Amino acid sequence: MSNDYFQFKQFTVRQPRAAMKVGTDGVLLGTLGEGGSRVLDIGAGTGVVSLMFAQRFPDAQVTAIEIDDNAYLDAYDNFAASPFADRLTLVKGNFSKFSSDESLWHGQEKPVFDCIVSNPPYYDDSFENPDEGRTRARHTSSLSFHDLVSGAYSLLEDGGFFSASIPVEAFKRFTAECLITGFCMKHCYAIKTVPRKQPKRFILVFKKGMHCEPVEEICCLLNADGSRSEWYQEIMKEFYL
Repeated sequence: MSNDYFQFKQFTVRQPRAAMKVGTDGVLLGTLGEGGSRVLDIGAGTGVVSLMFAQRFPDAQVTAIEIDDNAYLDAYDNFAASPFADRLTLVKGNFSKFSSDESLWHGQEKPVFDCIVSNPPYYDDSFENPDEGRTRARHTSSLSFHDLVSGAYSLLEDGGFFSASIPVEAFKRFTAECLITGFCMKHCYAIKTVPRKQPKRFILVFKKGMHCEPVEEICCLLNADGSRSEWYQEIMKEFYL
């Protein structure tokens, strides 16, 4: 998924500028994340997750926030060219300031959402890629788990959902942050690439405030022969050509 554009059934994601292209993490979050009528996408990148949510939930108003200049420009173009343009709002800025900076609210009162999604940065080691945009997208120095989770909690209504795509290396740390903050885990999708491998990523759905019993699923993207699994085909049938 590294081309300059990616064609879905109802929209196209063009990505000539963004450092982080459309990838499996994003499309899984876009199809498995819990929905609502007032959606916030934190770290929108090219806008693929926002576009998928706008397709899945025809009555939803989707706000997306992106800090990187190049990714913002790609998302802006993709939103404008989509059939959901009138339900998509793109904000240029830092999410850490979003809950307190009125200049980012487009003249409205402090927003409250019933659904927040994020494919967050997760590296916290000292190595940083010389590509500044890719570094910002992948390292927690640009947005810590604490700032992300606490910010999401403050912007969610009671009973609202927070969905995230997390690699296996960050699973325990991210989950602990969510539980300490006051979320309960509603759903955990452990994603394997092929049957013989261990899960490489998780799609996690948390709920604000209320107790919930987590549902855990182990899901596989590919069959042993490399073809798409029946599960993967089913969840992506409304998106992939």
